[in-house]
Amino acid sequence: MKRHSFQTRLFWGFLVASLVPLLLCSAMLLQIFRLRMTNEARRGMEERLETAAQALDAAFDAFAQTAARLQGNPIIAGALAGGGVEDTLVYNEVFSATAQARSWASFDLYDLQGLWRYSTRQIPQAERLPTDWGALFAAAGPGEAPAFVACEDAADTAAPLFQGAVLLADGRGRPAGYLLISMYDSHFRQLLAGTHGAQSDLILLSRYWRPVYCEQPSLAEELAPRLRSRLLAGQSLEEASEAFLYAQAHHAASGLWLVLQQPQVFTRATRRLLYTVSFGCAVICVAISILMSWKLSRQMFRPIERLHRVIGEVERDNLDVSVPAEQDDELGQLARRFNGMVSALKQNREALIENQRELNEAQIRMLQAQLNPHFLCNTLDTMKWISKINKLPQVALMSTDLADILRFCISPDEFVSLRREAAILRRYIEIQRIRMSGAFSFELELPRDLEDCLVPKMILQPIVENAILHGLDGVEDGVVAVTARETAGMLEITVTDNGRGLPPDMAPGRYRRPGGEERKHLGLYNVDTILTKHYGGDCGLYLAAGPGGRGAAVTALLPARREEEQEC
Repeated sequence: MKRHSFQTRLFWGFLVASLVPLLLCSAMLLQIFRLRMTNEARRGMEERLETAAQALDAAFDAFAQTAARLQGNPIIAGALAGGGVEDTLVYNEVFSATAQARSWASFDLYDLQGLWRYSTRQIPQAERLPTDWGALFAAAGPGEAPAFVACEDAADTAAPLFQGAVLLADGRGRPAGYLLISMYDSHFRQLLAGTHGAQSDLILLSRYWRPVYCEQPSLAEELAPRLRSRLLAGQSLEEASEAFLYAQAHHAASGLWLVLQQPQVFTRATRRLLYTVSFGCAVICVAISILMSWKLSRQMFRPIERLHRVIGEVERDNLDVSVPAEQDDELGQLARRFNGMVSALKQNREALIENQRELNEAQIRMLQAQLNPHFLCNTLDTMKWISKINKLPQVALMSTDLADILRFCISPDEFVSLRREAAILRRYIEIQRIRMSGAFSFELELPRDLEDCLVPKMILQPIVENAILHGLDGVEDGVVAVTARETAGMLEITVTDNGRGLPPDMAPGRYRRPGGEERKHLGLYNVDTILTKHYGGDCGLYLAAGPGGRGAAVTALLPARREEEQEC
Protein backbone atom coordinates (compact mmCIF):
# COMPACT_ATOMS: atom_id res chain seq x y z
CA MET A 1 0.00 0.00 0.00
CA LYS A 2 2.83 2.38 0.81
CA ARG A 3 4.48 1.62 -2.49
CA HIS A 4 1.38 2.44 -4.51
CA SER A 5 0.67 5.43 -2.31
CA PHE A 6 4.13 6.84 -2.97
CA GLN A 7 3.78 6.22 -6.70
CA THR A 8 0.40 7.95 -6.65
CA ARG A 9 1.85 10.95 -4.82
CA LEU A 10 4.72 11.03 -7.29
CA PHE A 11 2.27 10.92 -10.19
CA TRP A 12 0.13 13.73 -8.80
CA GLY A 13 3.22 15.76 -8.00
CA PHE A 14 4.42 15.56 -11.60
CA LEU A 15 0.94 16.30 -12.88
CA VAL A 16 0.43 19.37 -10.71
CA ALA A 17 3.95 20.65 -11.38
CA SER A 18 3.36 20.45 -15.13
CA LEU A 19 -0.25 21.59 -15.33
CA VAL A 20 -0.54 24.42 -12.81
CA PRO A 21 2.13 26.69 -14.39
CA LEU A 22 0.80 25.89 -17.87
CA LEU A 23 -2.81 26.69 -17.04
CA LEU A 24 -1.88 29.79 -15.03
CA CYS A 25 0.33 31.11 -17.81
CA SER A 26 -2.34 30.39 -20.42
CA ALA A 27 -5.03 32.18 -18.40
CA MET A 28 -2.73 35.13 -17.72
CA LEU A 29 -1.68 35.40 -21.36
CA LEU A 30 -5.30 35.25 -22.50
CA GLN A 31 -6.33 37.94 -20.04
CA ILE A 32 -3.31 40.11 -20.88
CA PHE A 33 -4.05 39.75 -24.60
CA ARG A 34 -7.68 40.72 -24.09
CA LEU A 35 -6.79 43.74 -21.94
CA ARG A 36 -4.06 44.79 -24.37
CA MET A 37 -6.42 44.68 -27.33
CA THR A 38 -9.13 46.53 -25.37
CA ASN A 39 -6.68 49.22 -24.27
CA GLU A 40 -5.43 49.61 -27.83
CA ALA A 41 -9.03 49.99 -29.00
CA ARG A 42 -9.76 52.62 -26.33
CA ARG A 43 -6.60 54.50 -27.23
CA GLY A 44 -7.66 54.50 -30.88
CA MET A 45 -11.15 55.74 -29.91
CA GLU A 46 -9.65 58.61 -27.93
CA GLU A 47 -7.51 59.57 -30.93
CA ARG A 48 -10.55 59.53 -33.23
CA LEU A 49 -12.55 61.60 -30.75
CA GLU A 50 -9.74 64.13 -30.67
CA THR A 51 -9.77 64.26 -34.50
CA ALA A 52 -13.55 64.90 -34.51
CA ALA A 53 -13.17 67.58 -31.84
CA GLN A 54 -10.47 69.27 -33.93
CA ALA A 55 -12.86 69.29 -36.90
CA LEU A 56 -15.53 70.96 -34.75
CA ASP A 57 -12.94 73.47 -33.49
CA ALA A 58 -12.06 74.41 -37.06
CA ALA A 59 -15.74 74.90 -37.97
CA PHE A 60 -16.61 76.95 -34.91
CA ASP A 61 -13.52 79.10 -35.30
CA ALA A 62 -14.68 79.82 -38.84
CA PHE A 63 -18.15 80.71 -37.50
CA ALA A 64 -16.63 83.14 -35.02
CA GLN A 65 -14.49 84.75 -37.75
CA THR A 66 -17.59 85.13 -39.97
CA ALA A 67 -19.47 86.86 -37.17
CA ALA A 68 -16.49 89.14 -36.54
CA ARG A 69 -16.35 90.20 -40.23
CA LEU A 70 -20.06 91.07 -40.31
CA GLN A 71 -20.01 93.00 -37.02
CA GLY A 72 -20.16 96.79 -37.66
CA ASN A 73 -20.43 96.36 -41.42
CA PRO A 74 -22.34 99.46 -42.66
CA ILE A 75 -23.76 97.67 -45.69
CA ILE A 76 -25.14 94.82 -43.57
CA ALA A 77 -26.39 97.18 -40.89
CA GLY A 78 -28.08 99.44 -43.49
CA ALA A 79 -29.72 96.51 -45.24
CA LEU A 80 -31.10 95.10 -41.96
CA ALA A 81 -32.41 98.56 -41.00
CA GLY A 82 -34.27 98.86 -44.36
CA GLY A 83 -32.06 101.58 -45.78
CA GLY A 84 -32.55 100.60 -49.40
CA VAL A 85 -29.15 98.99 -49.93
CA GLU A 86 -28.83 96.95 -53.09
CA ASP A 87 -29.10 93.19 -52.57
CA THR A 88 -26.04 92.60 -54.74
CA LEU A 89 -23.83 94.54 -52.35
CA VAL A 90 -25.32 92.74 -49.37
CA TYR A 91 -24.79 89.27 -50.84
CA ASN A 92 -21.25 90.19 -51.84
CA GLU A 93 -20.48 91.02 -48.21
CA VAL A 94 -22.28 87.93 -46.87
CA PHE A 95 -20.63 85.48 -49.26
CA SER A 96 -17.24 87.07 -48.76
CA ALA A 97 -17.52 86.79 -44.96
CA THR A 98 -18.82 83.18 -45.06
CA ALA A 99 -16.38 81.86 -47.66
CA GLN A 100 -14.45 79.65 -45.19
CA ALA A 101 -17.47 78.44 -43.20
CA ARG A 102 -20.15 77.95 -45.84
CA SER A 103 -19.25 74.28 -46.32
CA TRP A 104 -20.18 73.50 -42.68
CA ALA A 105 -23.31 75.69 -42.17
CA SER A 106 -25.83 77.98 -43.85
CA PHE A 107 -26.06 81.64 -42.81
CA ASP A 108 -29.20 83.81 -42.60
CA LEU A 109 -29.69 87.49 -41.70
CA TYR A 110 -32.76 88.52 -39.67
CA ASP A 111 -33.75 92.02 -38.59
CA LEU A 112 -34.51 92.94 -35.00
CA GLN A 113 -38.17 91.84 -35.37
CA GLY A 114 -37.10 88.32 -36.47
CA LEU A 115 -38.03 88.85 -40.14
CA TRP A 116 -35.80 87.05 -42.64
CA ARG A 117 -33.83 89.29 -45.01
CA TYR A 118 -30.85 87.43 -46.59
CA SER A 119 -29.54 83.85 -46.78
CA THR A 120 -26.72 81.79 -48.28
CA ARG A 121 -29.34 79.20 -49.18
CA GLN A 122 -31.74 79.56 -52.07
CA ILE A 123 -34.68 78.96 -49.76
CA PRO A 124 -34.67 80.62 -46.36
CA GLN A 125 -35.18 78.54 -43.26
CA ALA A 126 -38.25 80.54 -42.21
CA GLU A 127 -39.75 83.87 -43.13
CA ARG A 128 -39.97 84.88 -39.48
CA LEU A 129 -38.37 83.59 -36.25
CA PRO A 130 -39.39 84.47 -32.73
CA THR A 131 -37.00 86.65 -30.77
CA ASP A 132 -38.30 85.69 -27.34
CA TRP A 133 -37.20 82.03 -27.53
CA GLY A 134 -35.08 79.72 -29.65
CA ALA A 135 -31.83 80.56 -31.38
CA LEU A 136 -32.46 84.34 -31.74
CA PHE A 137 -33.36 84.62 -28.07
CA ALA A 138 -30.07 82.92 -27.09
CA ALA A 139 -28.02 85.10 -29.46
CA ALA A 140 -24.79 86.46 -28.08
CA GLY A 141 -24.11 90.16 -27.94
CA PRO A 142 -21.85 92.10 -30.32
CA GLY A 143 -18.21 90.92 -30.18
CA GLU A 144 -19.05 87.63 -28.49
CA ALA A 145 -18.81 84.13 -29.90
CA PRO A 146 -22.04 82.68 -31.36
CA ALA A 147 -24.34 80.95 -28.90
CA PHE A 148 -25.73 77.59 -30.11
CA VAL A 149 -28.84 75.62 -29.27
CA ALA A 150 -29.88 72.10 -30.30
CA CYS A 151 -32.93 71.32 -32.43
CA GLU A 152 -36.05 69.57 -31.15
CA ASP A 153 -35.98 66.54 -33.45
CA ALA A 154 -32.67 65.02 -34.55
CA ALA A 155 -34.45 62.58 -36.87
CA ASP A 156 -35.77 65.39 -39.10
CA THR A 157 -32.88 65.73 -41.56
CA ALA A 158 -34.69 68.49 -43.49
CA ALA A 159 -34.61 70.84 -40.49
CA PRO A 160 -31.45 72.33 -38.98
CA LEU A 161 -29.92 70.16 -36.25
CA PHE A 162 -27.86 72.82 -34.51
CA GLN A 163 -28.21 76.59 -34.61
CA GLY A 164 -26.26 79.52 -33.34
CA ALA A 165 -26.97 83.27 -33.46
CA VAL A 166 -25.05 86.50 -32.98
CA LEU A 167 -26.55 89.98 -32.47
CA LEU A 168 -25.06 92.27 -35.14
CA ALA A 169 -24.51 95.97 -34.52
CA ASP A 170 -23.93 98.97 -36.76
CA GLY A 171 -20.86 101.18 -36.73
CA ARG A 172 -22.04 102.94 -33.55
CA GLY A 173 -22.60 99.72 -31.64
CA ARG A 174 -26.40 99.84 -31.90
CA PRO A 175 -28.23 96.52 -32.56
CA ALA A 176 -29.00 96.07 -36.24
CA GLY A 177 -30.16 92.44 -36.61
CA TYR A 178 -29.19 88.77 -36.20
CA LEU A 179 -26.79 86.42 -37.92
CA LEU A 180 -28.26 82.88 -37.76
CA ILE A 181 -25.87 79.93 -38.27
CA SER A 182 -27.68 76.66 -39.13
CA MET A 183 -25.99 73.26 -39.31
CA TYR A 184 -27.92 70.54 -41.14
CA ASP A 185 -27.35 66.82 -41.40
CA SER A 186 -25.39 67.27 -44.61
CA HIS A 187 -23.09 69.82 -42.94
CA PHE A 188 -22.28 67.46 -40.07
CA ARG A 189 -21.63 64.62 -42.50
CA GLN A 190 -19.22 66.73 -44.50
CA LEU A 191 -17.53 68.14 -41.38
CA LEU A 192 -17.07 64.82 -39.58
CA ALA A 193 -16.46 62.59 -42.59
CA GLY A 194 -13.46 60.29 -42.02
CA THR A 195 -12.86 61.38 -38.43
CA HIS A 196 -14.25 58.36 -36.56
CA GLY A 197 -13.51 55.34 -38.75
CA ALA A 198 -15.67 52.97 -40.72
CA GLN A 199 -16.53 50.60 -37.83
CA SER A 200 -17.39 53.31 -35.30
CA ASP A 201 -20.46 55.49 -34.87
CA LEU A 202 -20.09 59.10 -33.73
CA ILE A 203 -23.02 60.59 -31.85
CA LEU A 204 -23.31 64.29 -30.97
CA LEU A 205 -25.37 65.04 -27.88
CA SER A 206 -26.41 68.38 -26.47
CA ARG A 207 -25.41 69.61 -23.05
CA TYR A 208 -28.53 67.85 -21.76
CA TRP A 209 -27.42 64.59 -23.42
CA ARG A 210 -30.13 64.73 -26.05
CA PRO A 211 -29.32 63.60 -29.62
CA VAL A 212 -28.13 66.25 -32.08
CA TYR A 213 -26.48 64.30 -34.86
CA CYS A 214 -25.71 60.72 -35.85
CA GLU A 215 -25.27 59.06 -39.20
CA GLN A 216 -27.96 56.66 -38.01
CA PRO A 217 -30.64 58.84 -36.34
CA SER A 218 -32.45 55.82 -34.93
CA LEU A 219 -29.25 54.78 -33.11
CA ALA A 220 -29.01 58.20 -31.48
CA GLU A 221 -32.64 58.11 -30.37
CA GLU A 222 -32.15 54.63 -28.87
CA LEU A 223 -28.75 55.17 -27.28
CA ALA A 224 -29.06 58.70 -25.88
CA PRO A 225 -31.61 57.87 -23.11
CA ARG A 226 -29.53 54.90 -21.94
CA LEU A 227 -26.33 56.91 -21.83
CA ARG A 228 -28.10 59.80 -20.09
CA SER A 229 -29.49 57.46 -17.41
CA ARG A 230 -26.04 56.00 -16.71
CA LEU A 231 -24.56 59.49 -16.54
CA LEU A 232 -27.19 60.68 -14.06
CA ALA A 233 -26.64 57.53 -11.98
CA GLY A 234 -22.90 58.25 -11.80
CA GLN A 235 -22.01 55.12 -13.74
CA SER A 236 -19.27 54.76 -16.33
CA LEU A 237 -20.13 54.52 -20.01
CA GLU A 238 -17.56 51.75 -20.41
CA GLU A 239 -20.05 49.20 -19.05
CA ALA A 240 -23.08 50.46 -20.98
CA SER A 241 -23.09 47.47 -23.33
CA GLU A 242 -21.44 44.07 -23.67
CA ALA A 243 -21.23 44.42 -27.45
CA PHE A 244 -19.75 47.92 -27.72
CA LEU A 245 -17.08 50.16 -26.30
CA TYR A 246 -17.87 53.81 -25.56
CA ALA A 247 -15.72 56.90 -25.23
CA GLN A 248 -16.86 60.49 -24.73
CA ALA A 249 -15.39 63.98 -24.96
CA HIS A 250 -16.82 67.45 -24.34
CA HIS A 251 -16.51 70.22 -26.92
CA ALA A 252 -16.41 73.46 -24.95
CA ALA A 253 -17.02 75.90 -27.86
CA SER A 254 -20.35 74.34 -28.80
CA GLY A 255 -21.32 72.62 -25.56
CA LEU A 256 -21.73 69.34 -27.47
CA TRP A 257 -20.80 65.90 -26.13
CA LEU A 258 -19.05 63.60 -28.58
CA VAL A 259 -19.78 59.94 -27.92
CA LEU A 260 -17.98 57.29 -29.97
CA GLN A 261 -19.43 53.79 -30.18
CA GLN A 262 -17.25 50.95 -31.42
CA PRO A 263 -17.82 47.17 -31.41
CA GLN A 264 -16.05 45.27 -28.66
CA VAL A 265 -12.71 43.80 -29.63
CA PHE A 266 -13.90 40.50 -28.19
CA THR A 267 -17.61 40.01 -28.65
CA ARG A 268 -19.48 37.32 -26.77
CA ALA A 269 -19.22 34.99 -29.75
CA THR A 270 -15.51 35.72 -30.15
CA ARG A 271 -14.89 35.14 -26.46
CA ARG A 272 -16.88 31.92 -26.58
CA LEU A 273 -14.80 30.72 -29.53
CA LEU A 274 -11.57 31.79 -27.85
CA TYR A 275 -12.52 30.06 -24.60
CA THR A 276 -13.56 26.93 -26.50
CA VAL A 277 -10.22 26.76 -28.30
CA SER A 278 -8.36 27.44 -25.03
CA PHE A 279 -10.35 24.75 -23.25
CA GLY A 280 -9.61 22.28 -26.04
CA CYS A 281 -5.90 23.07 -25.84
CA ALA A 282 -6.05 22.72 -22.06
CA VAL A 283 -7.70 19.29 -22.38
CA ILE A 284 -4.98 18.17 -24.79
CA CYS A 285 -2.29 19.52 -22.43
CA VAL A 286 -3.92 17.73 -19.51
CA ALA A 287 -3.95 14.46 -21.43
CA ILE A 288 -0.30 14.86 -22.42
CA SER A 289 0.64 15.82 -18.85
CA ILE A 290 -1.18 12.80 -17.44
CA LEU A 291 0.58 10.47 -19.87
CA MET A 292 4.02 11.98 -19.27
CA SER A 293 3.51 12.12 -15.48
CA TRP A 294 2.48 8.45 -15.44
CA LYS A 295 5.54 7.45 -17.46
CA LEU A 296 7.90 9.59 -15.39
CA SER A 297 6.48 8.33 -12.10
CA ARG A 298 6.88 4.71 -13.22
CA GLN A 299 10.37 5.36 -14.59
CA MET A 300 11.45 6.97 -11.33
CA PHE A 301 9.62 4.54 -9.07
CA ARG A 302 11.09 1.31 -10.50
CA PRO A 303 14.70 2.01 -9.38
CA ILE A 304 13.38 3.17 -5.99
CA GLU A 305 11.34 -0.02 -5.68
CA ARG A 306 14.40 -2.17 -6.45
CA LEU A 307 16.47 -0.13 -4.00
CA HIS A 308 13.77 -0.56 -1.34
CA ARG A 309 13.76 -4.32 -1.85
CA VAL A 310 17.56 -4.56 -1.63
CA ILE A 311 17.60 -2.40 1.53
CA GLY A 312 15.21 -4.93 3.08
CA GLU A 313 17.70 -7.69 2.29
CA VAL A 314 20.48 -5.66 3.90
CA GLU A 315 18.33 -5.18 6.99
CA ARG A 316 18.06 -8.98 7.16
CA ASP A 317 21.90 -9.08 7.22
CA ASN A 318 22.22 -10.22 3.63
CA LEU A 319 25.15 -8.27 2.17
CA ASP A 320 25.45 -10.40 -0.97
CA VAL A 321 22.96 -8.21 -2.88
CA SER A 322 23.24 -5.40 -5.42
CA VAL A 323 21.01 -2.99 -7.36
CA PRO A 324 21.30 -3.17 -11.17
CA ALA A 325 22.49 0.23 -12.45
CA GLU A 326 20.62 0.35 -15.76
CA GLN A 327 20.55 4.15 -16.09
CA ASP A 328 23.25 6.81 -16.46
CA ASP A 329 21.36 9.50 -14.57
CA GLU A 330 21.27 10.33 -10.86
CA LEU A 331 19.26 7.19 -10.07
CA GLY A 332 21.92 5.07 -11.75
CA GLN A 333 24.59 6.88 -9.73
CA LEU A 334 22.55 6.24 -6.59
CA ALA A 335 22.37 2.52 -7.40
CA ARG A 336 26.13 2.33 -8.00
CA ARG A 337 26.88 4.21 -4.79
CA PHE A 338 24.54 1.95 -2.86
CA ASN A 339 26.31 -1.10 -4.27
CA GLY A 340 29.62 0.45 -3.26
CA MET A 341 28.25 1.15 0.22
CA VAL A 342 27.08 -2.46 0.61
CA SER A 343 30.46 -3.71 -0.57
CA ALA A 344 32.25 -1.37 1.85
CA LEU A 345 29.89 -2.43 4.64
CA LYS A 346 30.69 -6.06 3.93
CA GLN A 347 34.42 -5.34 4.03
CA ASN A 348 34.04 -3.27 7.19
CA ARG A 349 32.13 -6.08 8.86
CA GLU A 350 34.89 -8.54 8.00
CA ALA A 351 37.49 -6.04 9.20
CA LEU A 352 35.47 -5.44 12.38
CA ILE A 353 35.40 -9.17 13.10
CA GLU A 354 39.15 -9.35 12.55
CA ASN A 355 39.73 -6.25 14.73
CA GLN A 356 37.54 -7.69 17.47
CA ARG A 357 39.58 -10.87 17.40
CA GLU A 358 42.80 -8.86 17.60
CA LEU A 359 41.31 -6.72 20.39
CA ASN A 360 40.46 -9.79 22.37
CA GLU A 361 44.00 -11.06 21.96
CA ALA A 362 45.37 -7.62 22.97
CA GLN A 363 43.17 -7.58 26.08
CA ILE A 364 44.46 -11.00 27.00
CA ARG A 365 48.04 -9.80 26.55
CA MET A 366 47.30 -6.66 28.56
CA LEU A 367 45.84 -8.69 31.43
CA GLN A 368 48.90 -10.92 31.31
CA ALA A 369 51.20 -7.88 31.23
CA GLN A 370 49.49 -6.37 34.28
CA LEU A 371 50.67 -9.32 36.36
CA ASN A 372 54.31 -8.14 36.02
CA PRO A 373 53.75 -4.58 37.47
CA HIS A 374 51.83 -6.11 40.38
CA PHE A 375 54.68 -8.53 40.95
CA LEU A 376 57.15 -5.62 40.80
CA CYS A 377 55.10 -3.59 43.30
CA ASN A 378 55.00 -6.52 45.71
CA THR A 379 58.73 -7.05 45.25
CA LEU A 380 59.43 -3.35 45.90
CA ASP A 381 57.36 -3.51 49.09
CA THR A 382 59.47 -6.47 50.23
CA MET A 383 62.66 -4.53 49.41
CA LYS A 384 61.35 -1.57 51.41
CA TRP A 385 60.88 -3.64 54.59
CA ILE A 386 64.22 -5.43 54.16
CA SER A 387 65.91 -2.02 53.76
CA LYS A 388 64.26 -0.73 56.91
CA ILE A 389 65.27 -3.84 58.84
CA ASN A 390 68.87 -3.47 57.61
CA LYS A 391 68.74 0.28 58.26
CA LEU A 392 69.11 1.38 54.62
CA PRO A 393 66.70 4.35 54.53
CA GLN A 394 67.56 5.53 51.02
CA VAL A 395 66.86 2.14 49.51
CA ALA A 396 63.61 1.95 51.46
CA LEU A 397 62.58 5.45 50.27
CA MET A 398 63.39 4.67 46.63
CA SER A 399 61.48 1.40 46.86
CA THR A 400 58.47 3.20 48.34
CA ASP A 401 58.52 5.98 45.73
CA LEU A 402 58.97 3.56 42.85
CA ALA A 403 56.13 1.37 44.08
CA ASP A 404 53.81 4.43 44.32
CA ILE A 405 54.78 5.47 40.78
CA LEU A 406 54.11 2.00 39.42
CA ARG A 407 50.70 1.79 41.14
CA PHE A 408 49.84 5.22 39.71
CA CYS A 409 50.85 4.12 36.21
CA ILE A 410 48.76 0.93 36.23
CA SER A 411 45.70 2.58 37.76
CA PRO A 412 42.61 2.61 35.43
CA ASP A 413 42.18 6.40 35.67
CA GLU A 414 42.97 8.21 32.43
CA PHE A 415 42.65 11.70 33.94
CA VAL A 416 43.78 12.69 37.44
CA SER A 417 43.76 15.87 39.46
CA LEU A 418 46.74 18.16 39.28
CA ARG A 419 47.22 17.49 43.00
CA ARG A 420 47.78 13.74 42.42
CA GLU A 421 49.99 14.43 39.41
CA ALA A 422 52.14 16.74 41.56
CA ALA A 423 52.35 14.11 44.36
CA ILE A 424 53.67 11.46 41.94
CA LEU A 425 56.10 14.06 40.56
CA ARG A 426 57.47 14.57 44.06
CA ARG A 427 58.03 10.81 44.36
CA TYR A 428 60.04 10.89 41.14
CA ILE A 429 62.09 13.89 42.35
CA GLU A 430 62.97 12.05 45.56
CA ILE A 431 64.31 9.11 43.50
CA GLN A 432 66.36 11.45 41.27
CA ARG A 433 67.80 13.34 44.26
CA ILE A 434 68.98 10.06 45.83
CA ARG A 435 70.32 8.90 42.46
CA MET A 436 72.15 12.18 41.72
CA SER A 437 73.14 12.87 45.33
CA GLY A 438 71.24 16.14 45.50
CA ALA A 439 72.97 17.74 42.49
CA PHE A 440 69.90 19.89 41.72
CA SER A 441 67.06 21.61 43.54
CA PHE A 442 63.35 21.36 42.76
CA GLU A 443 60.62 24.00 43.13
CA LEU A 444 56.86 23.43 42.74
CA GLU A 445 54.42 26.36 42.69
CA LEU A 446 50.86 25.07 42.49
CA PRO A 447 47.99 27.52 43.33
CA ARG A 448 45.31 25.95 45.54
CA ASP A 449 42.51 26.89 43.13
CA LEU A 450 44.18 24.81 40.40
CA GLU A 451 44.71 21.62 42.43
CA ASP A 452 41.33 20.21 41.28
CA CYS A 453 42.08 20.69 37.57
CA LEU A 454 42.07 17.42 35.62
CA VAL A 455 45.07 16.53 33.49
CA PRO A 456 46.08 13.41 31.57
CA LYS A 457 48.00 10.99 33.78
CA MET A 458 51.84 11.16 33.78
CA ILE A 459 52.36 14.33 31.67
CA LEU A 460 54.67 16.17 34.11
CA GLN A 461 57.17 13.40 34.87
CA PRO A 462 58.48 13.08 31.24
CA ILE A 463 58.94 16.87 30.97
CA VAL A 464 60.80 17.10 34.30
CA GLU A 465 62.85 14.03 33.43
CA ASN A 466 63.87 15.66 30.14
CA ALA A 467 64.92 18.81 32.03
CA ILE A 468 67.01 16.82 34.55
CA LEU A 469 68.68 14.40 32.16
CA HIS A 470 69.28 16.75 29.22
CA GLY A 471 68.94 20.30 30.51
CA LEU A 472 71.02 19.94 33.73
CA ASP A 473 73.60 17.59 32.28
CA GLY A 474 76.99 18.96 33.34
CA VAL A 475 75.47 21.96 35.18
CA GLU A 476 76.27 22.69 38.81
CA ASP A 477 73.60 24.05 41.18
CA GLY A 478 70.85 23.12 38.73
CA VAL A 479 67.29 24.20 39.45
CA VAL A 480 64.09 22.72 38.07
CA ALA A 481 60.88 24.68 38.71
CA VAL A 482 57.27 23.75 37.96
CA THR A 483 54.60 26.48 37.93
CA ALA A 484 50.92 26.49 36.97
CA ARG A 485 48.49 29.26 36.12
CA GLU A 486 45.11 29.74 34.42
CA THR A 487 44.68 32.21 31.52
CA ALA A 488 41.42 32.71 29.64
CA GLY A 489 40.13 29.27 30.60
CA MET A 490 43.40 27.53 29.62
CA LEU A 491 45.76 25.80 32.05
CA GLU A 492 49.46 26.52 31.52
CA ILE A 493 51.98 24.23 33.33
CA THR A 494 55.56 25.39 32.76
CA VAL A 495 58.73 23.43 33.60
CA THR A 496 61.86 25.63 33.61
CA ASP A 497 65.53 24.87 34.23
CA ASN A 498 68.76 26.84 34.33
CA GLY A 499 70.66 24.36 32.26
CA ARG A 500 72.13 24.36 28.78
CA GLY A 501 68.98 25.63 27.04
CA LEU A 502 67.23 24.32 23.98
CA PRO A 503 69.28 22.08 21.70
CA PRO A 504 69.89 23.28 18.10
CA ASP A 505 67.33 20.87 16.66
CA MET A 506 64.49 22.30 18.83
CA ALA A 507 63.39 25.83 17.92
CA PRO A 508 61.28 28.04 20.23
CA GLY A 509 57.54 27.95 19.65
CA ARG A 510 55.18 25.08 19.04
CA TYR A 511 56.91 21.75 19.73
CA ARG A 512 57.88 19.82 16.61
CA ARG A 513 59.63 16.47 16.98
CA PRO A 514 62.95 16.42 15.08
CA GLY A 515 62.68 14.17 12.04
CA GLY A 516 64.71 11.00 11.65
CA GLU A 517 65.37 10.53 15.40
CA GLU A 518 62.71 8.19 16.65
CA ARG A 519 64.17 7.54 20.10
CA LYS A 520 65.27 11.07 20.95
CA HIS A 521 63.01 13.16 23.26
CA LEU A 522 60.46 10.34 23.31
CA GLY A 523 58.92 11.68 26.52
CA LEU A 524 58.22 15.15 25.09
CA TYR A 525 56.79 13.61 21.92
CA ASN A 526 54.45 11.34 23.88
CA VAL A 527 53.18 14.17 26.10
CA ASP A 528 52.57 16.47 23.09
CA THR A 529 50.75 13.67 21.25
CA ILE A 530 48.52 12.92 24.27
CA LEU A 531 47.54 16.60 24.67
CA THR A 532 46.90 17.04 20.94
CA LYS A 533 44.78 13.90 20.70
CA HIS A 534 42.69 14.85 23.73
CA TYR A 535 42.23 18.61 23.24
CA GLY A 536 42.99 19.49 19.61
CA GLY A 537 45.81 21.03 17.60
CA ASP A 538 46.03 24.29 19.59
CA CYS A 539 46.92 22.39 22.76
CA GLY A 540 50.26 20.67 23.39
CA LEU A 541 53.82 21.66 24.27
CA TYR A 542 55.40 25.05 23.60
CA LEU A 543 59.17 25.67 23.91
CA ALA A 544 60.96 28.85 24.97
CA ALA A 545 64.16 30.06 26.57
CA GLY A 546 64.36 30.10 30.35
CA PRO A 547 64.23 33.22 32.55
CA GLY A 548 66.94 35.69 31.65
CA GLY A 549 67.74 33.74 28.47
CA ARG A 550 69.30 30.88 30.48
CA GLY A 551 68.03 27.35 30.34
CA ALA A 552 64.80 26.21 28.76
CA ALA A 553 61.07 26.47 29.48
CA VAL A 554 58.57 23.84 28.34
CA THR A 555 54.87 24.78 28.72
CA ALA A 556 52.01 22.29 28.53
CA LEU A 557 48.82 24.06 27.34
CA LEU A 558 45.43 22.40 27.92
CA PRO A 559 41.89 23.45 28.96
CA ALA A 560 41.33 24.18 32.64
CA ARG A 561 38.70 21.56 33.56
CA ARG A 562 37.95 20.70 37.18
CA GLU A 563 36.66 17.57 38.84
CA GLU A 564 33.15 18.92 39.50
CA GLU A 565 32.82 19.97 35.84
CA GLN A 566 33.87 16.48 34.74
CA GLU A 567 31.21 14.91 36.95
CA CYS A 568 28.49 17.14 35.45
